[in-house]
Amino acid sequence: MLTQTTAITGLNLKSIPERWGASLVIVVGLAGVVAVFTALLAMAEGFQSTLKATGRTDVAIVMRGGSEAELNSGLSREQTELIAQAPGVRKDDDGRPLASAEVIVIAELVRKDDVKNGANITVRGIGPKGMKLRPQLRIVEGRMFETGKRELIVGRGVTRQFSGARVGETLRMRGSDWSVVGVFESGDANESELWCDAEVAQSTFNRQGFSSVRAALEAPESLQTFKDALTADPRLSVDVLSEQDYYSGQTRQFRATIGFLAGVVTFIMALGAIFAALNTMYAAVAARAREIATLRAIGFGGVPVVISVMVEALVLSLIGGAIGAVIAYALFNNFSVSTLGQSFTQVVFAFKVTPALVLRGLVIAVIIGLIGGFLPALRAARLPVTTALREL
Repeated sequence: MLTQTTAITGLNLKSIPERWGASLVIVVGLAGVVAVFTALLAMAEGFQSTLKATGRTDVAIVMRGGSEAELNSGLSREQTELIAQAPGVRKDDDGRPLASAEVIVIAELVRKDDVKNGANITVRGIGPKGMKLRPQLRIVEGRMFETGKRELIVGRGVTRQFSGARVGETLRMRGSDWSVVGVFESGDANESELWCDAEVAQSTFNRQGFSSVRAALEAPESLQTFKDALTADPRLSVDVLSEQDYYSGQTRQFRATIGFLAGVVTFIMALGAIFAALNTMYAAVAARAREIATLRAIGFGGVPVVISVMVEALVLSLIGGAIGAVIAYALFNNFSVSTLGQSFTQVVFAFKVTPALVLRGLVIAVIIGLIGGFLPALRAARLPVTTALREL
């Protein structure tokens, strides 16, 4: 049976170029399925990677209890001082707590691809220790803002997606003018923000308190000690999370939405691809009915015929899947976009077409191809020899 299977499969594959027009239907259909599926999940992967890279296990974020996001939180100056002095907070070289009370404000910038409509951007006012809490961040253009002045440094992602945020330009936000003096890179969600001095942000935007406190921990294991001390203090009602947990939590809803969308779109497109494969393989079996009948007449069994048709469908599926994966990689890998985050402000991130996503796309292509080739393969194996020879 192995010899028969090898022989008839070889004949099938060699005849594909003669039926390339019909075979192209399967290839194109599956290429589209894999490309769309991979692109959608690459969006979710890129978003998750960007936010995950932002979080650290040795840095804690403290917000007002029940806030869920920094934008919704509010802490008084006295509360931020209590938080900074809590056990478990690492001290810097001068013996002071390595903590930063920060202010979050929403501003509006014009997108480069949509000049008619503005988009929300996070303006983050940081304390004197704010930069030390983010060692991955570096100024790549211009300089750091000066304390006490309306100056901004902007993330590289902001300069890619929005207008008016280059060094030397002036941004008008809520009736005040701000000078852009620097651009920074960090490889994470911080690149989606504008940064300034926290005290200046408070006075300019009429904020009495702060949005959150970031605190460096003595060790990742110190988080529980830090959290217990804050929750035991009757003067405080706060939520304490590690940076990693905070940013990971922001990806859940987005990933669930994209995953559902990818499933629905892939299912609909897969149905079309299955019908295309059925039609193509049925046509291939009909065109080769005499050949199949002749092989059956000289002793070839039905199982080798089934396997040969299934292998042909599998090969075409793999070709289509591979083309779709290449298209998704070429068009979308590292493609920079922005979307609304949990705080209703834009998060700039890049699509990530990973090997795991490509493999999942190929598996889907193979499944669709095998489903589409199964019934035609059965028909070929059950085709009465005498009927096929008489009709042709």
